[in-house]
Amino acid sequence: MARAGSALLLLATFGAVAVSAGNWHHPRGHPVHDLFKRQNATGGFPAVGSAAWTAAYPSNINTTTVPAAWMTAYTNAKNAGLIPNLAPTTLVNGNPTYATGVDPMSATVCSSTDQCRINGTTTQIWDAPDGMIGVAFDDGPLPPSTILYPFLKQNNQPATHFFIGENIWQNPTIFQECLDDPLQDIAVHTWTHPYMTTKTDEELLLELGLTIQIIHDSTNGRVPKFWRPPYGDSDVRVVAIAYYVFHLTTVIWNQDSNDWQIGDTVDATGVYTDASVTANLTNWLNGPKSPGLLILEHELTNDTVNCFINTYPLHASNGWISKSIPDVFNQPWYQNSQNNTAPMVALDVAGTPPSAVPSPPAPAPTTTAAAVGVSASAGASGSSKSSSNNSKNGAGSIAAISTATLLGAALCSLMFW
Repeated sequence: MARAGSALLLLATFGAVAVSAGNWHHPRGHPVHDLFKRQNATGGFPAVGSAAWTAAYPSNINTTTVPAAWMTAYTNAKNAGLIPNLAPTTLVNGNPTYATGVDPMSATVCSSTDQCRINGTTTQIWDAPDGMIGVAFDDGPLPPSTILYPFLKQNNQPATHFFIGENIWQNPTIFQECLDDPLQDIAVHTWTHPYMTTKTDEELLLELGLTIQIIHDSTNGRVPKFWRPPYGDSDVRVVAIAYYVFHLTTVIWNQDSNDWQIGDTVDATGVYTDASVTANLTNWLNGPKSPGLLILEHELTNDTVNCFINTYPLHASNGWISKSIPDVFNQPWYQNSQNNTAPMVALDVAGTPPSAVPSPPAPAPTTTAAAVGVSASAGASGSSKSSSNNSKNGAGSIAAISTATLLGAALCSLMFW
């Protein structure tokens, strides 16, 4: 459920991992290099959607054992004091709730559901840089995504897609359609879309690790660099496991469109409509440019997609620079590749680790350039609601770590193969 209120700032710190600027990956002997290995000796992957591909992932995460390599990486981080001892929350009336006496705003908890920001060595993003929009969509791939992807492609608009692992597994053709547009980057939104603070450490490993694995296996070996907690629900424990085990940067948002609530009559504040969501988006796009915008939007239903499409012309008309989330921070999309087409870094036992992710080839000279964020005419609104409209949605309006902290922490990025 979305939470309103003024944004609050609280600093929470973790012990830092000592990594020099010239050696920004973990040593080759570190177990994280074994987390996402190639699936066979020839380096091939089963075709996305094939029987072999489908069989590689569990139909029930609750009966799945954490792979030994993931557990080893977790145990090492835990023993190093990098993962806090914090008990999971329980859901009370649909809200993650800590035990009596535990302050969710304290530095030892710092719950993003309660609008507490973590600052320090575990990176967490809340705002885009001034004048910029980090375009992103949660919960795909789903049938309504097939409206969104052609629109993004037509407008040469890069975006970040926080995909649910189970949705990739169940909708491989739609996933492939997204991947076929080289401007779309793929990020993690967990396997089953739970409130992450309610999960045990081992359950967190599976939610994150399985999603990374299916993305890795379906993109010829690319390892995601960014993730978003479902409902915006995280705390120091969740963020530490994401960062120190899988080296994922946590992305929240500073505006919640509430598009996921369109037609919802359960919320006490009333019914959200296409018009109310469009009004929110219009307000922000016509508003101040400091800080930049990270808006929570979804590829969940036809309505959520069309709310984005119908307000998209305001990106350009108001002078916003609209890019994917990694691009607004000048970061690689993946931990071992700049984007969907650039070379990938192989970290096998015999090779020497590079000091940086290789740059993509220089583009061929051209006489025209497509301007990012320039819109074609928006699509029609009022489409019927998709049958995929479920409760896999977001949380409330929250806010941001400094860009300097993010870029500094990026020097510690891991690369998997």
